[in-house]
Amino acid sequence: MNARPARTSARSVDDYRETIEALLRPLAARATEAVAVPESLGRLLAADLRSPVELPVFRNSAMDGYAVRAASVVVAPVTLPLAGVIAAGQDGRAPLPDGAAVKVMTGAPIPPGADCVIPVEDTEADGATVTVLRGRSSGEFVREPGTDVKVGELLVPANTVLAPRHIAALAAVGLARVPVFAPVRAAIVTTGDELVAAGEPLRPGQIYNSNGIALAAAARADGVAVVSVAHSVDDPRVFRDLLATATRSADVVLTSGGVSKGDFEVVKDVLAPLGGVFGSVAVQPGGPQGLTVLDGVPVLSFPGNPVSTMVSYEVFARPVLRELAGLPPVTVRAERLVEPVRSPAGRRQFLRGRLTEAGVESVSGPGSHLVAGMAWADVLIDIPAEATDLPAGATVHVRVL
Repeated sequence: MNARPARTSARSVDDYRETIEALLRPLAARATEAVAVPESLGRLLAADLRSPVELPVFRNSAMDGYAVRAASVVVAPVTLPLAGVIAAGQDGRAPLPDGAAVKVMTGAPIPPGADCVIPVEDTEADGATVTVLRGRSSGEFVREPGTDVKVGELLVPANTVLAPRHIAALAAVGLARVPVFAPVRAAIVTTGDELVAAGEPLRPGQIYNSNGIALAAAARADGVAVVSVAHSVDDPRVFRDLLATATRSADVVLTSGGVSKGDFEVVKDVLAPLGGVFGSVAVQPGGPQGLTVLDGVPVLSFPGNPVSTMVSYEVFARPVLRELAGLPPVTVRAERLVEPVRSPAGRRQFLRGRLTEAGVESVSGPGSHLVAGMAWADVLIDIPAEATDLPAGATVHVRVL
């Protein structure tokens, strides 16, 4: 990844997102690793997995009952002598004597010569004999080998995100380790003299640093391995050092703050001379954006207001990161506005919204600092750049958070 994005201003949302996706998609060729099956939940499978055994492994009983020859119980009721008991886990290779029954537990081997199982509720037993009250046909309640999966059959295809149901199948055929793709590794660096870690007392002019925690949570939810979360004061030397550490350990770096046109824009001041492109995207919130390729590692620089940071991640980074993790794409669907909406001309606005039975309504205001209000949102309402006034009842697209 040596190419650098073209220098443009007021780029469209789609154009900027496509540029980021083009930078990140080569990460699909990342390394693979073998992990223990119990640890593989949520990982992206790197190769087809085929069964090394057949399931069931042997003929076994589907019920607690009595293994018999179907021909012995054609006329019921009929009383048969008991020739033994087979529990799950026992050998069960002794043949069934002619005209007899063997008591079997669910999952126990079916003795040679038996071809059906009479459920215990269809019998009466006295310890030495069993009376079969209802006859059964050959094959009833007998699980034959290979009826679930045969040796060599595809068990789970490559590029599957492993869920509990897959892990159950892998464990059932005795696989101990499976090949998975190494997750995309992300490092997060927040900036700003005003930011303080949670739990610390606030002095005048300070706020709590929510962006690092929020970006890490969002990335992990999208299948990313967050390798570090660091914070830089507005000192270029400190930021450069943190950035150097981040690019050594991560496939992508996410930064927040320091990308606008004011003083003390430490991210832009450090990265622009290194080829970083900083400018405006026609979006609200999140207009100021930066994109750099540093030592072969993409650095996505989002604005520092909390809502701007999160909306930038949702719109520009989340779709491709989910694709790389093999996760389903972000859900986008049409909904009707519950109330009228106003939007600035020329900017595609993403309002925080909440789904109701009547449609979608906005929550909180459009301000990029209203992070607590975002907790009430379950969608982003996508207002096109050309729309300035939309009436109640208008159809809009929403992105499910």
